[in-house]
Amino acid sequence: MALRDIIRMQDNDITHELKYGMPFFCYKGKMFCYLWTHKKTGQPYIGIVEGKHFDQPFLIQEKRSRMKVMMLDAEKNLPVKRIRGIIKQALDLYKKGVIKTVR
Repeated sequence: MALRDIIRMQDNDITHELKYGMPFFCYKGKMFCYLWTHKKTGQPYIGIVEGKHFDQPFLIQEKRSRMKVMMLDAEKNLPVKRIRGIIKQALDLYKKGVIKTVR
């Protein structure tokens, strides 16, 4: 719930939807991030749909070609500043037209 609120507060055009059985966040109709848990570790993460555009060492690509994930430690406090920063950068891709939106 806290992650959902942190993400949604970043912009009024962010909507929360269920897609593929997962909680996704869209910006003007275009998917930009989602919440899920890692299959092997069971740890929660934020998936950044256009993660390939980012070089931050805390984002993990694994076998994905487009997406990167930010792993979160369920035993620690959320890194709110880092989460807000990466969400802002992801939104900027859409706002600046690097990624086209539906509207």
